[in-house]
Amino acid sequence: VNTGNANAGTGDDGLARARRTCVEAARLLRLDPTQVLPFSTGVIMEPLPIERIVAGLPACQARLAEDQWLHAAQAIMTTDTAPKAASRQVLLAGNTITITGIAKGAGMIHPNMATMLGFIATDASISQTLLEALVKHAAEKSFNRITIDGDTSTNDSFVLIATGRAGGAEITDPVRAEYVQLRDAITAVSIELAQAIVRDGEGATKFIIVTVEGGRNEAECAKVAFAIAHSPLVKTAFFASDPNLGRILAAIGNAGIDDLDVSKINVYLDDVLVAERGGRAASYLEQDGQRVMQQAEIGVRVELNRGAAAETVWTCDFSYDYVKINADYRS
Repeated sequence: VNTGNANAGTGDDGLARARRTCVEAARLLRLDPTQVLPFSTGVIMEPLPIERIVAGLPACQARLAEDQWLHAAQAIMTTDTAPKAASRQVLLAGNTITITGIAKGAGMIHPNMATMLGFIATDASISQTLLEALVKHAAEKSFNRITIDGDTSTNDSFVLIATGRAGGAEITDPVRAEYVQLRDAITAVSIELAQAIVRDGEGATKFIIVTVEGGRNEAECAKVAFAIAHSPLVKTAFFASDPNLGRILAAIGNAGIDDLDVSKINVYLDDVLVAERGGRAASYLEQDGQRVMQQAEIGVRVELNRGAAAETVWTCDFSYDYVKINADYRS
């Protein structure tokens, strides 16, 4: 992984340079070049400084160790202000399984995925087929449920590695308890990393949890949640601690759900009912909404009342510093 240079928009020369890094790293590690995956993050349309990278590989190899995860998380930061790492253990059929991951990202964060990198490794033994299904599930419930600014970049990846070194029988059946336990634990680590990206959003001062309930399906709920989470007007209202209810309702209406009935919609800020049946709740007091909006962590809950599905999205506010950071930093 290199940071500071995205090696994107660099054509065939950029591809050749990426391949050379794989060849050189493989030579040092005594691997086949196809066993090395290149990742780049940083400025777009700048040539990859291949000679500097190759020259630095021996020093990187010398520092390879099981306890270097946090240093690696620090090394891949760009506009991040803090490294992002998470780890947990789970007992599967008598074997202790470890799951550890790191990630980077603070801006240009948007589903599918963003300018983010995520790496999770486990010593569990699991079939390739189930591992592929698991990584898709984990991504959908974590990195594809966050947004900072609604912008995506050229570079993003989420990698899940299973070494099998913990021993035990290989997990091959998706209905067995061991698979469900492993899936849930890896998803939990993924969510922790994804939320860390949002909490470290460029210029962010608040962490916002948007939950939409009562939809006909999860996709519909996610669509409404992202309409709220993407809205610059909603995000600036959060920064100002302004319970601007109209902006939230307008964002819901802008979600593109054709047959949505506004007269059935309720909106809560944490436990405060602010909108009922599509209008201002009779019990709502401005000071109650303001109290919630001043918190560092805020929950927005929307009831569509048209089904049983639910979905949650995590986002942050827009502050003056977001503009300053992106005016100063070239993507």
